[in-house]
Amino acid sequence: MTGQVALVTGAAQGLGLATARRLAREGYRVAVNDRIDDGRLSVLATELGGIAVPGDISDPAATSAMVAQVAAHWGPVEVLVANAAYMTMSPFLETDSAEWWRHIDVNLSGHFRLIQAVVPGMRELGHGRIVIIASGWGVIGQANATAYSASKAGLVALTKGLGRELGPQGILTNAIAPGFIDTEQLQVDADDAGISLAEMRRVYAEQTPIGQIASPDDIAGAVAFLAGPLSGGMVGQILQPTGGITRTRA
Repeated sequence: MTGQVALVTGAAQGLGLATARRLAREGYRVAVNDRIDDGRLSVLATELGGIAVPGDISDPAATSAMVAQVAAHWGPVEVLVANAAYMTMSPFLETDSAEWWRHIDVNLSGHFRLIQAVVPGMRELGHGRIVIIASGWGVIGQANATAYSASKAGLVALTKGLGRELGPQGILTNAIAPGFIDTEQLQVDADDAGISLAEMRRVYAEQTPIGQIASPDDIAGAVAFLAGPLSGGMVGQILQPTGGITRTRA
């Protein structure tokens, strides 16, 4: 995969950070995105020999500018890892419309627009890989995370539709619906549950059939597979590296 251009959104921390590093090790030229650059993004870009393209994917103008910046620097995006996400937790009846739409605008509409921005370049090249980070909660749902789960379920349907529409053009779209990952996001879950972060890790490990939660590197390996040459038969598929929580429900 030496020299292929990859764009990873939500790359300042967690899964996005691990994925950007994994792809760089495998020879991709990696552009890293997050909503803002508070210093971490530019440091990461320097580490990887890549470029930083900050921008809020819920802003259509920022999304177009981000993709254009990558294309001007290296050429069209060949691999898109749609990872950026927004999440809060609250009981359904306490979720106001602003919170609902923020989840949709970032998690679903933001990546809808981003994919629209990268596909013309992939068509010119005659190939491309789109890896969408959905969620196990988008498959089975989760109490106090209905807005988030709904937005991620939308990504599952988006993946299946794009698989059918773009597959014949050599652009392969697949998604990953992870379970519990040991990232900064777990603090949101712990706060909602009213327990410590360490206790949240223990609870989630007990809920996982294999008895442990995933590391970001675990999931980054699945992303790298879908981005690479060995996944040519995968189109419109939802990989579920959840330690057995969801199994074959999607």
